[in-house]
Amino acid sequence: MNPSPAPSRDLLERILTALVYDVAIESPLEPAPKLSRRVGGPVWLKREDLQPVFSFKLRGAYNKLAHLDPGARARGVIAASAGNHAQGVALAPRKLGCEAVIVMPVTTPAIKVDAVRTLGAQVVLQGDSFEEAYAHSQELARSEGRVYIHPYDDLDVIAGQGTIGLELLRQMPRGMGAVFVPVGGGGLIAGIAAYLKRLQPGIRIIGVEPVDADAMRQSLAAGRRVRLERVGLFADGVAVSQVGEQSFDLCRQFVDEVVLVDTDEICAAIKDVFEETRSVLEPAGALAVAGLKAWTARQGTGTAASNMVAILSGANANFDRLRFVAERAELGERREAILAVTIPERPGSFRAFCELIGHRSITEFNYRMADPDRAHIFVGLQMADRSELAPLLARLRDERLGAQDLSDNEMAKLHVRHLVGGRAPAAVHERVYRFEFPERPGALLRFLERMSRGWNISLFHYRNHGADYGRVLAGIQVPPEDHEAFQAFLDGLGYRFVDEGDNPAYRLFLG
Repeated sequence: MNPSPAPSRDLLERILTALVYDVAIESPLEPAPKLSRRVGGPVWLKREDLQPVFSFKLRGAYNKLAHLDPGARARGVIAASAGNHAQGVALAPRKLGCEAVIVMPVTTPAIKVDAVRTLGAQVVLQGDSFEEAYAHSQELARSEGRVYIHPYDDLDVIAGQGTIGLELLRQMPRGMGAVFVPVGGGGLIAGIAAYLKRLQPGIRIIGVEPVDADAMRQSLAAGRRVRLERVGLFADGVAVSQVGEQSFDLCRQFVDEVVLVDTDEICAAIKDVFEETRSVLEPAGALAVAGLKAWTARQGTGTAASNMVAILSGANANFDRLRFVAERAELGERREAILAVTIPERPGSFRAFCELIGHRSITEFNYRMADPDRAHIFVGLQMADRSELAPLLARLRDERLGAQDLSDNEMAKLHVRHLVGGRAPAAVHERVYRFEFPERPGALLRFLERMSRGWNISLFHYRNHGADYGRVLAGIQVPPEDHEAFQAFLDGLGYRFVDEGDNPAYRLFLG
């Protein structure tokens, strides 16, 4: 689609005259030699994680604030944000003498809430998602007469983010092949794309979204803004159900494609950046690196673009989440496989199994006797890459050992690995479901309170993953006559649920 000249020209002027460097630095563009060797082309990292508030968001927020007239500033400003935009707006009291109120979801990482308060803004916690926080901020804006500072759907905000594109051309005036940009509401990629495409149309602009928060990809495919019914919360900085109207129009004109990545790939990218820079990014901050790796893998060896740039958008990571990131990073790199293997229940079987897998390191081994003839073991294996897996599975099966790959089985990775302990023959009429709910006080209690007192819990596993959504695996004994009532309970709960009754990990280890 051809760019619309007038909007792009207007935005170009806004970018060139943006007032960001009162608070922002010109972030460095650094080479990433390890990533470059891995993907087969030169990779550069745009270090927005080094900004004073550890995120690019201060560019757009401050530019908008700086362009407000004195009367608007006097009334005060308000914003809704999961954290990084909030920190940009929170600079207003300190830099411009303007009172700022920030409405944040209750699921926002504590590090971001504390940072906003430290900067001088008033924080209001409301709702489980950005949309709920946004609705409350609109009510407060109307009742208190404050100016709302949108995190992405505003041309001054987009122009502030677009100064990253300006810097990229100054730092690398020639030979930039592709720029990978994380996408939430679309303000960052809209600003960068509008500037770069106007001056160097040959540069590919590639957006990156999580598989469970792909509002931009779906919108571009549909030719209109699509609202997601549910948004994954792991990469909370891009957890947006609908992209901005102005950012979408610009992305339709200037964005070449959108790449999707899953949670494991994001975790692997966090590790990659740590190994390159010794910085720990938040999940949204590592999104561009994850997308770059996925894109180059899809392109094939030798087809990677010259001078690929990944925008490291933020480093406001919740420390509690790092255990989850470390656990999943090897899976995301395809350097660990999780298998369910059935071996004979007799002395020497485990030793024979270890001989079959050769010199590979066992990262995890879970087993409990449950059958007099067969043993089901849950095992993690380290490998150079996932191409080693198929020959190994074939070798195990040649030895008449049942073997299944559970590396992409969410129930196995989240729950079963912590639960392997044998079956429960007394658990008749057991229904097994996996639930996800906002990680906030009272969410687990709400789940338990809504469940009928006549249904016995036969299995329950829950782990707190910091600011992520809560994950529960529950076995509930539901008599046949209660099936309709049980379905009503599931539908009325308001939490995402998955029936895992047919999951092989459940049938092998727990059922």
